[in-house]
Amino acid sequence: MWEWLLSPIDAQRAHDVGFAVSWHARSMVLAWGVIAPLAVIIARYFKVLPGQDWPRVLDVQLWWQVHWKGQVLVVVLSAIGLVLVLPPDLSQMSLHNGLGYGVLAGLAVQVLLGIFRGTKGGPSAPAPDGSLHGDHYDMTLWRRVFEALHKAIGYGVLLLAAVTILLGLWKANAPNWMWVMLALWWPALVIVFISLQRRGMAVDTYQAIWGPDPDLPGNRLSHPGWGVRRDGPSQERKDVRHSRRHGI
Repeated sequence: MWEWLLSPIDAQRAHDVGFAVSWHARSMVLAWGVIAPLAVIIARYFKVLPGQDWPRVLDVQLWWQVHWKGQVLVVVLSAIGLVLVLPPDLSQMSLHNGLGYGVLAGLAVQVLLGIFRGTKGGPSAPAPDGSLHGDHYDMTLWRRVFEALHKAIGYGVLLLAAVTILLGLWKANAPNWMWVMLALWWPALVIVFISLQRRGMAVDTYQAIWGPDPDLPGNRLSHPGWGVRRDGPSQERKDVRHSRRHGI
């Protein structure tokens, strides 16, 4: 068994890629095969934590901290992986190379979107004039465009990265244990994704931060997207809203 696991996937070819390519593969698989999908799952399903007294307790930012720090790590590992294979040999460009640059382009767009996502606003981040106005709190057109692009590009780049990783493993004639690990890890992530989705844990970001009050600007807009839970104000939540307004 150990001999088979350490053997390359294609017995007709040698697995001899050298230092740079081997560490390029490790950094990219760690970034895009492990960290990036975990950061996405945490951002989607843990905006409201299990046991959190929501909507009495709002804006628990653990998901945000894990998501952006995880994605920063993805950027760092991707940069390391890119440097290891520079300069590119244009005469040896393969589908794996082309898709890889596509993944990096998508990553660059995501970084720019994150930098220019706009202001937050609301009670926790009021505007300089003291008002609650902000791109996110008011759900301005730019904020809605940002969210649509960020999610669409994010999921698209993840799928593209998965294909790129598989092509890269084949190109490098990676040992069987790497294929086995991914064959176990990725389906496990899919199972977790489906399980959390069925539990209704994909709470609308806006409501996770500011609550389900229908008078809030973001709660007056159309539904935030597929599979995302947006709650209406139950009687208990109406009581919470009344208490907050009157300082009770």
